[in-house]
Amino acid sequence: MSDLKELTDKFLKDPEFKKEYGALEPERDITHELIRVRKEVGLTQVELSKKTGISQADISRLENGTRNPSVALLERIARALNMALKIEFVPIQKTSNQ
Repeated sequence: MSDLKELTDKFLKDPEFKKEYGALEPERDITHELIRVRKEVGLTQVELSKKTGISQADISRLENGTRNPSVALLERIARALNMALKIEFVPIQKTSNQ
């Protein structure tokens, strides 16, 4: 198990941390999906930058979660990856803690 995973698991035992961590899940999902798809298509950040006109530094910021993208920016990236952007609303799954 990685040190980060162990640390995260430790902090998730704190209800306040768990609440805040959960609130950031949509942003984490976007960054993970962007990285996954970019790699699946076989592009580097530099190559995606050239295809989108978005600086490589901004691609990096998007992927590490320090920049929140607009829907328009995500659509621009999707087109460069020859994909369509799909945003969904899904029911919240209740856990025994809720």
